[in-house]
Amino acid sequence: MPTPTTIRTLAVETLDIPLHEPFGIAGGAQDLARNLLVTIELADGTRGYGEAAPFPAFNGETQPAARAAVEVARTTIEGADVREWRRIAAALRDAIGPIGSAQCALETAVLDALTRYARIPLWSFFGGVSTSLETDMTITTGSVEQAAQSARDILARGIRVIKIKIGSGDLALDLERVTAVHASAPAAPLILDGNSGFTPDAALQLLAKLHARDITLALFEQPVPRDDLDGMRQVTEWGSVPVAADESVTDACDALQVVQARAAQVINIKLMKSGIVAALDIAALCRTAYLQLMIGGMVESILAMTTSACFAAGLGGFSFVDLDTPLFMTENPFDGGFRVTGGQLDLAHIQAGHGVTPKGL
Repeated sequence: MPTPTTIRTLAVETLDIPLHEPFGIAGGAQDLARNLLVTIELADGTRGYGEAAPFPAFNGETQPAARAAVEVARTTIEGADVREWRRIAAALRDAIGPIGSAQCALETAVLDALTRYARIPLWSFFGGVSTSLETDMTITTGSVEQAAQSARDILARGIRVIKIKIGSGDLALDLERVTAVHASAPAAPLILDGNSGFTPDAALQLLAKLHARDITLALFEQPVPRDDLDGMRQVTEWGSVPVAADESVTDACDALQVVQARAAQVINIKLMKSGIVAALDIAALCRTAYLQLMIGGMVESILAMTTSACFAAGLGGFSFVDLDTPLFMTENPFDGGFRVTGGQLDLAHIQAGHGVTPKGL
């Protein structure tokens, strides 16, 4: 007999959201958030919502591939009981393979439905350590002038920490863009994100040139290609700046390799890379190995970003927070989610689940 927490139906629909400007990284740009909305409904009528945000320039995942993976998962999801969320996550991984955005969307919908049914906010489900975070805001790839203006705009929003996408292949351009941002926001902590766009030598050259200009960095994220742990270790050892692994880590095995190679001091956890259960495993390993934690995402709406905020605030101990992509979107098709004041993200008002629902429901 079905219980009230049995999943009755799974639905998936296109979630295309325009951006104010293309979101550019070293691997390419995206002018539209080509995402998916996943909805599950329990036997008692409770609904849970998840978002898939594939980003081809980051890891090659596409919207059609993510949709196909969700459809493959239908027989695994329908008829399952959300109280068995870890078993469901393992079965999904076996069914759909390494399509992280689909895994994330399905796991999010399952946990959202479970915690809505139980009337528990997702931040509390993950541990309840905190209900607030401070996010940075990203300056995407572009010209020197665009970088300087973006820095001024970010400060005007009341956001304190600035992240800069670099790795253009033109070291001089990257240097001048970072210098322009520092000139526009001299007190702002700066995070550089190479998105795998540098050789170790080029990354170290850039750091040396920035040091010569008295520009201090808070973090250098994924300077080299994901499989080059030796190169990342060189940057970590010789660069005098904390290094974060992002593309290099999609599961706990990857995180263990980073630890063993001493390749980074920080690991950027993105639920959209791995799904929630795998992200919990990564966080546990990092804490054991005394690596710092960062929370980030792809080009995600308030739904997925609030889920990540609940994850990071609930677990606690995240040194770096990069949950800004809803600010890049011209539309918000949802009600609820975290509340934003400057760079502060507040979750305390969320009473059940992640608190995000499609408008009109």
